[in-house]
Amino acid sequence: MADDTLRARVRELMPQAKADLTEMVSFRSVHNPEQSPPEECEKMVAWLQETFRALGFADVDAHETSDGSKAVTGFLAGHDDAPTVLLYFHHDVQPPLGEDEWDSPVWDLTERNGRWYGRGTADCKGNIAMHLAALRALEGQIPLNIKIAGEGSEEQGTGGMEDFVAANPEICAADVILVCDSGNFAVGRPSLTTTLRGMVNVVVTVETLSSAMHSGMFGGAAPDALAALIAMLATLRDAKGNTTIAGVDNTATWPGVDYPVDAFRTDANVLDGVDLLGSARVSDMVWARPALTVLGIDCPSVLGSSAAIVPKTRARLNLRVPPGTDVARAEDALIAQLTSAAPWHVNVTIEREAAGAPFRGATSGLGYETMVDAMKDVYGVADVLLMGQGGSIPLCNVFADTFPDAEIMLIGVEEPRCLIHAPNESVDPTEIENMAVVEATFLRDYANRWAAAKAARE
Repeated sequence: MADDTLRARVRELMPQAKADLTEMVSFRSVHNPEQSPPEECEKMVAWLQETFRALGFADVDAHETSDGSKAVTGFLAGHDDAPTVLLYFHHDVQPPLGEDEWDSPVWDLTERNGRWYGRGTADCKGNIAMHLAALRALEGQIPLNIKIAGEGSEEQGTGGMEDFVAANPEICAADVILVCDSGNFAVGRPSLTTTLRGMVNVVVTVETLSSAMHSGMFGGAAPDALAALIAMLATLRDAKGNTTIAGVDNTATWPGVDYPVDAFRTDANVLDGVDLLGSARVSDMVWARPALTVLGIDCPSVLGSSAAIVPKTRARLNLRVPPGTDVARAEDALIAQLTSAAPWHVNVTIEREAAGAPFRGATSGLGYETMVDAMKDVYGVADVLLMGQGGSIPLCNVFADTFPDAEIMLIGVEEPRCLIHAPNESVDPTEIENMAVVEATFLRDYANRWAAAKAARE
């Protein structure tokens, strides 16, 4: 199939892609029964099974995993001696984070200013739409074996898919694994994500009094749990905003593409006049160095607060750990610093909530070279950007450990303007179209190059 024919075929399929995505967005598939009815996740799973079966996939099963979520897997057979490519996606989504903060209905795909809005339009249902468009474009002419692996609890980080892959390696074994939960550096700028920071979550609890006490009668001598926590948290960053945890290196630099300051300020919605954090380039700070974020604090809200000393408080902390740093050591260092920084001999307890190692993807090999060439051809550019990602995908490390010979690459439709995990998430449909052409081109060309390499060896 000629490249122009392949692109034309994908373009013809874009109304179907929009219809697919509209239906997927309507499923409120937040894998948390406290935030969304479980039947919404079940509807999403059933839709995936029906859709992939219609494309000819066999054994399209829904496997209940250790955290109660369902992993959707299937297999489309090509030639017996052809390579196998695994297409990964997740079908759960983030909660809305306040429906009143959205400019259009959260669960209705809405087109506005050339983008499609709704929860999951990019992360990660937009990538499912991309997969479907690529497979339909090649329908009847797929020259290799294709597997799918759809995770049902990625946004919760509860590890169901990680346990499933480790326990059932034969279901996901492949020569190339495309982890499609990433995206390009910008719309129209093809990129491969080659590293992921790992992560550590801890919950720190500080207690000082057996009950709240009047701040006028007792303030000044009675220890304030909230003030103690604030003092502890203040040690985790310096005046410039660098994360400062003793024993965790914060000096590494990113060897690949830089992230222009103006572009980052726009992408991150930084207010005018507010400084960026850190004493290095943006790319160093978000891809190569640790980053400590306070995710939440239990404390009285301003509205309704009283003149009382806080006796107990908690904070949930997230530490992003760059490649080259051992996660267990970073977690221990964070806990040690919080403990040593606690003033006034306050009672401190720290819960280790979650941890995931950093990851490095393929930067060489037949699959990698084929993907780079496909991106160059489809986007009409001379080079493909190699970038990091500040986020974590623990499953990537499970794939790497379980399938050490597989080439693992991260691609997708989630460029910065998508605002994944935030209100008003959206996707640029041209990214779905172009990345679907990239994926279809890759599947076709990888099979051909594999066959040529095999013939040359023989």
